[in-house]
Amino acid sequence: MEKTLVLKPRVSEKAYAESQQNVYVFGVDKHADKLSIARAVEAQFGVTVKSVNTVVSKGKAKRTIRKGGRPVAGRTSDFKKAYVTLKEGDSIALFAAAEDDKAEKPAKKEKK
Repeated sequence: MEKTLVLKPRVSEKAYAESQQNVYVFGVDKHADKLSIARAVEAQFGVTVKSVNTVVSKGKAKRTIRKGGRPVAGRTSDFKKAYVTLKEGDSIALFAAAEDDKAEKPAKKEKK
């Protein structure tokens, strides 16, 4: 039995701009391969995947000061992103709520 891959949508301005070109960004497990990512997207969202590109981003170095003035160095975790391109005509409603809010906001009433 195959392990289910967890897809975490990356919500940012760049991801929103990419979604306009039918490319969606997901945070995935560091050990996930492109084929398993494509299968997971197709299974969860019912779309056809055209291509998958992946990027492993290294964690940033962080420093903090402990009680007594002792500096402590550490790192944030490394993470992997998958840029999933869908077939023409397919889409995922990740940003649909944000677009609906923009459409439904009425114009502000001016006070007299």
